Amino acid sequence: MSGSTKFATVLSRAVVTPLARMLWRPKIIGRRNVPKRGPVILASNHRSFIDSPAITLMAPRKVAFLAKQEYFTGTGFRGAVSRAFFGGIGAIGVERGAGAAAQQALDLGLARLNEGEAFAIYPEGTRSLDGRIYKGRTGVAWLALTSGAPVVPVALTGTQDVQPVGSKLPKLAKVTIEFGKPIDLSSFGEASSGRARRHATDAVMAAIQELSGQEPANTYNNPPATIVERVKRALQPDDPTAAAVDPD
Repeated sequence: MSGSTKFATVLSRAVVTPLARMLWRPKIIGRRNVPKRGPVILASNHRSFIDSPAITLMAPRKVAFLAKQEYFTGTGFRGAVSRAFFGGIGAIGVERGAGAAAQQALDLGLARLNEGEAFAIYPEGTRSLDGRIYKGRTGVAWLALTSGAPVVPVALTGTQDVQPVGSKLPKLAKVTIEFGKPIDLSSFGEASSGRARRHATDAVMAAIQELSGQEPANTYNNPPATIVERVKRALQPDDPTAAAVDPD
């Protein structure tokens, strides 16, 4: 970690976190469920752009998450502020996409876990626009079974009111962040097993749904796609790299 990134991280904890708590007065439940040390995956539902900052600023330890590369490539003063803010709250820049890009995203998460860090992921793959909770992609299970890290289910409530989809500026709204008890997925099998990944992911999603109280959609949250992409999804529904994360 560079000196500027370390400074931005300290600044976010010392300034941004107290400011966010003062403005939104979030209700935080289960902070003690997040292990203080060692690798851990925070698997959350996904309602808003503000979800990642909410998790990283309110968690009891530093958390890394994926964000689109554009946040780190801007120029001038605005680009510098963007890099400092997102770098300070633990964001890792990645390119959007499936296949090689998605596997790279998973590999970046795995690297952080192997270093003993906390890593946040959205198993649904993208934000829910209708309030329901969608079927999880198996990238979360691949990470857990490959790294041996426990998974802490996270439920966010109210973030969709702070910054609804399409809104550029955050609003004042009541937010609740609940950290559930850690889940050990090792009993489900090996990471190479599609069946193990599927069942392990379903267990994680069930835990998140129990915390959030959202209505299960029982289907994937797929954005509009071409016919070819739809066929690929039908043939490989449990590809661990498919929409494993949503770097928004």
